[in-house]
Amino acid sequence: MKDIKDIEIKITADGSATLYVKSLDEHYHSIKGALAESNHIYRDCAFLHRSKGLPLRLLEVGFGTGLNATVTAMATDTLHPVHYITFEKYPIDAQTASALGYDRWIDAELFNAIHAAPWDTPTAITPYFTLEKRQADYLCDPLPHNIDIVYFDAFAPEKQPDMWSELAFRRLYESLNRGGVLTTYCAKGSIRRLLTEIGFSVERISGPLGGKREILRAIKPF
Repeated sequence: MKDIKDIEIKITADGSATLYVKSLDEHYHSIKGALAESNHIYRDCAFLHRSKGLPLRLLEVGFGTGLNATVTAMATDTLHPVHYITFEKYPIDAQTASALGYDRWIDAELFNAIHAAPWDTPTAITPYFTLEKRQADYLCDPLPHNIDIVYFDAFAPEKQPDMWSELAFRRLYESLNRGGVLTTYCAKGSIRRLLTEIGFSVERISGPLGGKREILRAIKPF
């Protein structure tokens, strides 16, 4: 776990909070809007884009604050069920999660249940949302197979280049089913070209309102 003295809570432009890691000079979410980022890049452009009424398997790289998981859980129902697997090497503690004040923006009961769920054990949070939090390193630990969606929410390439390597993305490509989708906030040309070279069909799409101009959505062809 990261040293609590190294983490500060910051308020982003849409009023929702994020965590700032001083040693990395890096935020967990976009300073343009943490909630807007989670809703647009991950929930809307990946989960709701891919969901077709069948149970899906979703892999999140970087559980972080649990915001992506919670907004996804809020979007599940009989037409959008999901088994949500998330890798996090350094989980935050419950006190830090609570201090973010997300109860103003999202379902507090769901958020708390997601954080209270045990690690490394699949847990049915709702009838439509099964959570499997893995305290693991996605760079070297085995990845799950038959994945339909990847939320790629690692720290920026400049901060953690190994997370954005060709080998790392090839492992994700192999884990995805045909037609699977990966979204990320990073639209750098080097990342787009790398994903294309690996075999993804990559598109740049508009970012969240008031935030980044573009994000990336990559599809594994059928």
